[in-house]
Amino acid sequence: MFENDDIYIIAEIGGNHEGNFDKALDLLHQAASAGAQAVKYQIYTGETLVNISEDPDRVKHFDRFALSEAQYEELAIECQSLNVDFCASVWSENLIEKFSNYLPYIKVGSGDLTAYPILTKLAKINKPIILSTGLATSDEVNDAIKHICSVNKSYEKPEMLSILQCTSMYPIPDEDANLSVISTFKNKFKYPVGYSDHTNSTYAAEIAVALGASILELHFTDDKESTSFRDHLVSFNSNDLIKLRKKIKIIKDLMGDGIKRPMNSEIENGHLISFRRALYPIRDISKDEKVSEGDFAALRPENGMSASKINDIIGKKAKRDLKKYEPISISDFI
Repeated sequence: MFENDDIYIIAEIGGNHEGNFDKALDLLHQAASAGAQAVKYQIYTGETLVNISEDPDRVKHFDRFALSEAQYEELAIECQSLNVDFCASVWSENLIEKFSNYLPYIKVGSGDLTAYPILTKLAKINKPIILSTGLATSDEVNDAIKHICSVNKSYEKPEMLSILQCTSMYPIPDEDANLSVISTFKNKFKYPVGYSDHTNSTYAAEIAVALGASILELHFTDDKESTSFRDHLVSFNSNDLIKLRKKIKIIKDLMGDGIKRPMNSEIENGHLISFRRALYPIRDISKDEKVSEGDFAALRPENGMSASKINDIIGKKAKRDLKKYEPISISDFI
């Protein structure tokens, strides 16, 4: 689903609306205008996410940031009108089936990678899954994928599953981004690989693209310092996203296709000839005279026989008289 030349950008609004529907709607419009292909929310209630007996304060925190089901549906419909994908981590099991109708794919947050009952329910819906891997070991990622595939063999297909490198901290120290995992995942798995960013700059996202990420999940806000809520500090705003999209184009152009060959600019400017060296006699050589390496110099331009062919003529005889510094060919020797 995501393995193509375009980088799929998910603007993660998450909880940056802080429970304000108008803010959630405004951020959606800003993200769409800035070029995001998808806008992501988190659908939950506190008590369906956190054990109230264990941590009642955390339940209150999540409830303060939650929107109503009707409001999430309105956001989904607004996404359709703006031609952007509605994306969500549905953390309430009872709402998974209801909102799956609005979701082109299902996003599994890092905290749910080991929640096999949730993974089982999601896999049965049979929609593409994007799996974030914060907190996880390589074995845990592998085991989660195996579990999903055991529930539904459709997820053995690369178009049905994608994996995001992620570090679940807000913000993360640069040394904890561990972007090299993108390359590890690309070598280990057959699935598209992306990056979920929690740094406080654009560098990690740019490097992720250079490493081959095909999906970027980026927290999104309109004001990084408006409140104390941590996610704003690790978020992109509209200007950041617009600039990143321009940089992505440059990065993709610079990265090329990985096939080593002479490039068009080299060919069109004649550098294959002007920069390379040919073999030229450094003295007049008579017909039937045996030649040695010392009879030739490797000089630019490469008119005639490439200097790489020197071993093909050493010890052979000239078939004709050769003038000093004239271009020669392999057919001049026998």
